[in-house]
Amino acid sequence: MSARRLALTVDLIAGAHPGLLADDATAMPLLGDAEVEAGLDTSLSAMPASIDAAAGPWVFGYGSLIWQPEFLVVEQRIGRVRGWHRRFCLLQRRFRGSADHPGLVLALVAGGICNGVVFRLPSGNLRDVLMPVWRREMRGNGYRARWVPVDTASGTVTALTFVANPACDRYTGRLDEPAIASLIASANGGLGPSAEYLRRTVLACAELGIHDRHLWSLQALVAERLRAGASGGLIARSA
Repeated sequence: MSARRLALTVDLIAGAHPGLLADDATAMPLLGDAEVEAGLDTSLSAMPASIDAAAGPWVFGYGSLIWQPEFLVVEQRIGRVRGWHRRFCLLQRRFRGSADHPGLVLALVAGGICNGVVFRLPSGNLRDVLMPVWRREMRGNGYRARWVPVDTASGTVTALTFVANPACDRYTGRLDEPAIASLIASANGGLGPSAEYLRRTVLACAELGIHDRHLWSLQALVAERLRAGASGGLIARSA
């Protein structure tokens, strides 16, 4: 898969969403520090005993963590998780969407396989080392943390990753791809369009040699909807 073949271009996205929306803190309430920290403590207590904490923990990324990890990384590898696959299934009413036109972000859901990147963080106090990525991923209450085996070319490691939280009101269940594409195409937020999140994830995976049919199909569908809007049609929206 070549990045030059992407139908979802920067210009197409910018034409549909020329500016950022003002942030609306009421659109998606975030967990407070006490709740976030308690969740990390619970996850650390469930960490498999086989993990060598002194060597630095591993985190498995499959979406925006691949292209914007925002934490210190001392090693990274291409990795495969079995029993889970990436899917757009979490509404984003803030950041990459709004209350009126929520976008979607990726989560892991049960079944299949997922190829992504496993990052090794620095050694040290596990709570302190993991807190930056934990706070980023868990404040929106859309994820549950799991310790999962990740197969890499240099062996299997056990990593922390983030799977969909079906109890959260952001969880959509399994939408079909046309419905997903309509939500992504129409959404914009304080961090930019939902389509930009999709495009950057497809590009990051392509650069690593990771092909994901779900992502590849969606970028083409979203591009179709943005082109329709640019030519005077209406971008189909799903509630």
